[in-house]
Amino acid sequence: MKNIEIDEELYQHIVSNTQAIGENASSILRRLLKLDSSVQQSAPLNKNEIEATEQASLVEKSAADDTEIDIVEKFTSSGESVFNFINKEELAMQRGAVGRFLLILAALYRAHPRQFKVVTEICGRDRLYFAHTEAELEASGSSTKPKQIPESPFWVMTNSNTTRKKMMLTKAATSLGYTQADVEKIRELL
Repeated sequence: MKNIEIDEELYQHIVSNTQAIGENASSILRRLLKLDSSVQQSAPLNKNEIEATEQASLVEKSAADDTEIDIVEKFTSSGESVFNFINKEELAMQRGAVGRFLLILAALYRAHPRQFKVVTEICGRDRLYFAHTEAELEASGSSTKPKQIPESPFWVMTNSNTTRKKMMLTKAATSLGYTQADVEKIRELL
């Protein structure tokens, strides 16, 4: 058997085309490329690949009648954590704290889409830190520099120092039920 490296997007495409639990990558690619399937099959996917395959299969089967939030919820109902959604390479490529801050918040949202609204209760003495709209943040103070959390309906104030951003991440992770040890790991990603 030969090993090849593929990027995350291609890997997710392969996994999303799984038709049976435990189906290996070679079988999936042979089917997609319409190659002869009589050639000997390679080893089955490893545990992480099988779990991703099962999750992708669930999403594919239910996509026709579920809303997007319900599809995302299927991934998180089995106790997913933010660490399953953080791409450390992408995080490292960010030039500033604001970019890393937004990526971490986006990962928190993807891990907990239904519960994420609890972060809108996090605020300072005079300012909102999170809101459903840009206007809500702008109304809570001057120079808030609101930015939308990627792939989410929520907005966050970004005009704060890194220490304040870490505090906001701490409160958000705590509100979403993370242990103190995991909260510290999330903070340190910034």
